[in-house]
Amino acid sequence: MTTAVEATRPDGQATKPGLVFFHSAQSGSCRRVEGFLAQVLQRRRNHGTFKLYRVDGEERPDLVERFGVDTMPTLVVVEGKNVRAKLSKPRGCREIQSFLAPWLN
Repeated sequence: MTTAVEATRPDGQATKPGLVFFHSAQSGSCRRVEGFLAQVLQRRRNHGTFKLYRVDGEERPDLVERFGVDTMPTLVVVEGKNVRAKLSKPRGCREIQSFLAPWLN
């Protein structure tokens, strides 16, 4: 759980949790998951809930190791400097929406 101090920037505005999408440009399943993720984030105006980061695992192996990602695609929710949740190989919109439910509107 974040405190009020962690949840605001120095200018007083609330910070958004980060959603890191680890993918591979050559993977068909990664492209499908990217489409599912876009659908979930566009529903009910959820597109502003997260600051979305796309990380190509082949270009950034340092981040893959740092976040403990062992398969792609993987979604990671980060709040502050802490990993709050991780989902490997999401299979569809429902699974992604359930995974992100604690943060969605």
